[in-house]
Order: sequence, then C-alpha cells, then structure tokens
Amino acid sequence: MTSNPTNRAPRASGFFLRILDAVTALANVSGSLLILALVGLIAADVAGRNLFNQPISGVPEMVSLSIVAIVFLQAPQALRAGRFTRSDGLIEVLRKRSNALTKWLETAFDLIGLTVLSAILYAHWPILVRAWVRNDFVGAVGNFTAPTWPVKAMLFVGAGLLALQFIARIIRRWEGRDESL
Repeated sequence: MTSNPTNRAPRASGFFLRILDAVTALANVSGSLLILALVGLIAADVAGRNLFNQPISGVPEMVSLSIVAIVFLQAPQALRAGRFTRSDGLIEVLRKRSNALTKWLETAFDLIGLTVLSAILYAHWPILVRAWVRNDFVGAVGNFTAPTWPVKAMLFVGAGLLALQFIARIIRRWEGRDESL
C-alpha cells in the first residue's frame, strides 16, 4: 500500500501534466542546443570572414530563422517555470487581499493566453502546410537555400506546447497542485 500524503486520489491530469512537462523540457533543451549551434556557426562565420576572407553562406538566413524557433521552443518552459514576462503588480496587491479573486484573474489571464495561441495555431497551420507542399525556402538559388518548413513546424509545436501549458496552469491552480499559480 502506498501512502498519499495529500489524502487525494491520483488524478488522470497528473499523467497528462507529467508528460506535458517532459515534452516541454525537451523542447526547451532543443532551443538551448539551437542557441549553441548558432554560437558555433556565427563564430565559424566570423573566423572564416576575418582569417580566410571566406564567410559561410546563409548565416544571416539561418540566424533569422533560428531566432523564431528558439523563442517558440523555450516559451512553454518559461511559462511553466513562472518566468513568462508580464506585469504582476496588481495581481500581487490583490493576492494579499483576496486569494479567490486572484485565482480567477490568473485563470482569466491563462484563458486569454490560450485564446491567443489557439488563434496563432489556427492561422499558422495552413502556412506550415503550404511551406511543406511548395518546399518554400530562404536564400539565393545557387548560393544558399534552406527550407522554411522545419522552423514553421517548430513554431507550431512550440505554440501548441505553450497553449497546453496555459491549460496545465489552470488545472494545477484549481486542483491545488501549485499554490503560486
């Protein structure tokens, strides 16, 4: 017999939250590895440009595409960790006066975030499909080209994870799993 210190039955949401957090952490690590790859690429480009007068073709294009991917891969973990950028002065004042009101306002914030991300996902899906079907690319033919669909896919996955993390915040808040939410 196992002990449950909170005297609550295990919920199905616990499994969902654990899987979501693991996938979110994996996306965050992927974004960090992409940053490291960009640092190496930029360093090699600068060295090639200055030492051999031979820059690496396509570095500006790869950097501009990668920045979007990095943001969307790492944003879900930032939200999960409570580091998502926002102004919480009013929430902190209200928290001292009414936990119930704060709980509802935080939930409204999460629902607005979920709505915005749902709109982004809805609008971005046809763009992703079109980039895949047409094999859209950036760069100049004969010099450097890179397909855009991988970055668009990373944006879609990251936005989906961020939307799911907004849902997870609501679940955690109303199930009493995380008092800081």
